[in-house]
Order: sequence, then C-alpha cells, then structure tokens
Amino acid sequence: MSNTHEIVMECKQITKTFGPVVALDHVDLIVKRGEVRGLIGENGSGKSTITSIFSGMQPADSGEMFYKGNPWNPSSMEWAGTQGVGMIVQETGTVPEITVAENMFLCAADKFGCFKRKDGSRWGFVNGRAMYQAAQNALNEIGAEHISASAMTYTLDMQDRKLVEVAKVWMQNPEIIVVDETTTALSQKGRDIIYDLMDRMRKSNRSVVFISHDMDEIKERCDTLTVLRDGHIIRTFEKEEYDDDAIRTSMIGRELQGDYYRGDYDGSYGEKVVLEIRGGNLSNQLVDFNLQIHEGEILGIGGLSHCGMHTLGKVLYGDVKMSSGEVLVYCEKEGGEPVVNPAFAMKRKIGYVAKDRDVESLNTQTTIRDNISIAGLDKIAIHNFLITNRREKAYVENQRETMQVKCYSIDQEVSQLSGGNKQKVVFGKWIGCDSQILILDCPTRGIDIGVKQAMYQMMYRMKQEGRTIIMISEEMSELIGMSDRLVIMKDGRKTAEFARSQELNDSMVIGYMI
Repeated sequence: MSNTHEIVMECKQITKTFGPVVALDHVDLIVKRGEVRGLIGENGSGKSTITSIFSGMQPADSGEMFYKGNPWNPSSMEWAGTQGVGMIVQETGTVPEITVAENMFLCAADKFGCFKRKDGSRWGFVNGRAMYQAAQNALNEIGAEHISASAMTYTLDMQDRKLVEVAKVWMQNPEIIVVDETTTALSQKGRDIIYDLMDRMRKSNRSVVFISHDMDEIKERCDTLTVLRDGHIIRTFEKEEYDDDAIRTSMIGRELQGDYYRGDYDGSYGEKVVLEIRGGNLSNQLVDFNLQIHEGEILGIGGLSHCGMHTLGKVLYGDVKMSSGEVLVYCEKEGGEPVVNPAFAMKRKIGYVAKDRDVESLNTQTTIRDNISIAGLDKIAIHNFLITNRREKAYVENQRETMQVKCYSIDQEVSQLSGGNKQKVVFGKWIGCDSQILILDCPTRGIDIGVKQAMYQMMYRMKQEGRTIIMISEEMSELIGMSDRLVIMKDGRKTAEFARSQELNDSMVIGYMI
C-alpha cells in the first residue's frame, strides 16, 4: 500500500526571532511523502528560516517538530543528514582550501578509517583512495562526472561548487531534501540535474521542499505551493489553483504597480565611452575581446554559464589579470587610464556586485554598517582623516533606508540577513559612494519579484542620471527587458550584438549562445 499521503515532516507553532525582528510567528507546516512542496515569499518572509530549523542549522525559540511521526529536535545539519533530512543551502557551503572529496566527507571521514571496531565503526588513518572513489561515485550519480573528486575546491566555479554540495546531500540517501534557491546559481545543465533529482525523490516516495523566486520554475516543478509573508503562512495553493496574480498578491500583500522592467524601448545612450576593453585574452575565457561601454548605457551581457561573461565582469573591475590586452576607464585623463586593480577601480567610481555575494561582495561575519561604510570612507571622513561614529551611522542609515534593508539594526551581522537583504546591502555599498559605473553580475539572483522590480526601476533611474550599468545575467528576460544594448558571448568571444527593440525575443538570441 502506498504511503504517498503520509506526513514525513510536521512543524507546529514554530517561532523564531532575531533581536526585535520576528522571523517566524507560530508557523505550522507539513510536508508529505511523494510531494514537491514549494515555498515562496518576499526576502525575509521566513522561507529559509523554517527549513533551516527542521534541517538542524539553527534551533527554534518555541514550537515542536515531528519527523516520520516521532519528535524531531536535530542538534546539527550533519546529524540531521545522517537521519535523512538534507539541505542544499542558498549560499556557498564548501571550504575552498580542501579537495572536493574532503568537502563531501567533512565531519564524516571516520567512515574510511583503516581499522574496524567490533561495532562496525572505523578508526585510524583515513583510506584516501576509498574516500575519493566514494565521492566520485556520488558526483557521477547526480550527473556531475565532469567534477573530479581530487580537485581543490577553490579551482571550481560557483556552479560546480554548488553541485558538490548537491552530491554531498544526495549520497546520504535522504528522505527529505530542502533546495534553497539553489537553481539561481546554476546554468541550465545544473538546473536539469536538480530537476532530475527532484523527480527521482518524488517517484521514490520521498519529499522535496523547493524554495525559489522563479514563478515559472516553481509552478512547473511543485505539487503544492505555500506562501509566506512577514513570518506567517498566508496561503497554500494546490496545483490546480496556481494563478500568477493570486500568488504575487499573496506574497507582497498588494498588486505590483508600474512597469516590471522598463516601460520604454528607447535604447539611446551617451556618445562618451567611459570603459573599454581592448584585445582581451585570458585562456579560453576571453579571446581577442573588444568592447566599448558608454555613459548612460545599460549594457546587457548574456550567454551560457561558462561563456566567459562572469570572468569579463571581474576583468573590467581589475580583479582578474588578463594574459594580454587592457581595460581603460575614461574619467580624468583624455586617453583613458588602465584599470590595474579593484582599489584603482573604486577610486574611479567603478563598483562591482559579484554573483557569489557571500564570498566576493560581503564580509558576512561583520555588520551591515561595516559592509556599507567600507566603500564610502572618503565620503564619511572629515578632511580625509577623521571618521566619527555619528557621520558613519548617518551615512549607513541613509543607505539602509534607501535600499529598504530589513534588519533590526545596522549593527546586525550580515550573516543573519536573507539573500535579498544581503544583496540590498551590496547595492547600498556602491550607490552610497556614488559609483558612476556599476558592474552587476547576476544582480537579481535570489531576490523576490517585488525587490526585483524596485532594483530594475533603480537601475533605470541611474541610467537617466547618466550612470553606466553593465548587467551580466543568465536570465534572458531581464537582459531583454532592461538593456539598451545586448552583447552575447560564447567561448570567450562576442558572437552577437542587439539593440533595444520591442521585437527582440529569446528565440532571436539563443542561437548565438549555443
């Protein structure tokens, strides 16, 4: 007899606060066997908080949980994983300075001890060959055989690091998996791997909790959809009840007003070139690459994940050195100045929002205040010398209010914020110091539709003020919806360029990417 409708995880009256902020307010949630349950809501609504509690990442303040009918109070994520509850976190969950296999068996290397005790446990030196083979088998099992278990983790890009985390959870044969905004960090191949695993979980009568801001993705993949807002469950939609307007209204408590992207098709921009790359070469990431970027332009750069566009963003910011070629910024000198490093780029009013925000754009172990003020010290300092607490606080509070960061204090640690609020802090850092050129790599990754709309509108206002936006994205809809000019890359080369047009669509572009 099928157990498809059996409850595998039940949360009752779960409450969680961070200082004065109520993240969860007496939340009830159930997950059934054979179900893919979607969780959707604005950033800070409580989605990641409720799943992190039943996955063992953090405790609840009050309430109770039951797993397979028994009381559930996990002491850690590692322990929960051994019991069949796994979570693929939104941000990076690997240690860079060790191998892929060592990451996958972190806290569990004793499985490969050279000597065996009477109870079956193992001890002694680790059998490295066995550990690496087990890790490789797990990678192959999910379809990530292109990743070597012996590779140093820091040599992998963000997508492959995320697939390592997926394989680590999968090899524990979980009864329930939480997929928290994972697909936003992946190319289509990576997403297909996740979708395949979700289907395999459903077909084997196991469960998935899927958190995503992509409305089309979550409607297609989920059997039921639960909406959270401000720490409360607002409504659960069954598959036959899915309706975009009803879901959006439940999420934000109102209908979206105004244009989602830009409301015009005027793709004009200034004649002045403000940033340029000439003859850029870097292994297979950039090949004889030339590009001029103009004042008051929103330049979109798109392609598949490994086309070189993410590297291009780092090169334009001076964070990655090319083997040949140069990047020039035209601000103070007639012939332009070479962008030699990020410190020089900052002095010339260039800001960079990285795709991997927790590693490259933020120091998550420090406060909102520190993260925002660090780029604006010359604006805060009196006579370029004295920084007072009052001036720094006023500067940061202004950016917090402008970006509407949900927090209880600017002295709250960034690690406690939702993904979307972290991104607001990054934007606040660069907008506060009056950046004139913003390089945005996947700027709306992990951000809800309401905040996305606000950020799109902010980018358009910056364009109208004469600032320059370089938007690197794997989301074709936002590239077409926002760009004055769209450049497509493949294998480190520019393969096509499109002007803003009402007629431009995905099918006209996709052929130049693959």
